[in-house]
Amino acid sequence: MAGYYGGWIDGIISGYVFNVFLAFPGLLLAIAMVAFLGAGLNKLIFALCIIGWVGYARLIRGQVLKVREYDFVQAARALGASDARILLIHILPNAIQPLIVQASLGMAGAVLSEAALSFLGLGVPPPAPSWGVMIEEARDLSTLQAAPHALIFPGLAIALTVLAFNFIGDGLREYLDPRQRTR
Repeated sequence: MAGYYGGWIDGIISGYVFNVFLAFPGLLLAIAMVAFLGAGLNKLIFALCIIGWVGYARLIRGQVLKVREYDFVQAARALGASDARILLIHILPNAIQPLIVQASLGMAGAVLSEAALSFLGLGVPPPAPSWGVMIEEARDLSTLQAAPHALIFPGLAIALTVLAFNFIGDGLREYLDPRQRTR
């Protein structure tokens, strides 16, 4: 909305709110939030959402700023279409594609962040399964010598999951790119 209307609201949101969240390293902010709120799945998800929303907001704002200047949007505005209709029918379907790709790539970051926070003891509590907790429990030298699979398999699972989400994001980017469909 702020990207479509512009003005002082857009200036405050994009100039100050985004920059405040981007000024802090994401993982450190998540560590601080989880340490303050306490460990738990819901609190972990909340912390990851707080550190992750800015990238999506900046991306959709940039797309809306670009798409609102297209000729078909200007034509709809000239024909008297309401702002809600222009946003929902014309701008959103043409601006959402990069957001879908970013969401699939962002899942890889969320998996890594959850594993890192769980490894540090700030994520999912130990009775619940978590690859980060599994790696933390297996890092003891005696466990590593006796059962190296306890460290290797959770690490491989994280690596393959991140790789899979990156491949999905790459495939979505290629599929949703209109220039790729004409070839």
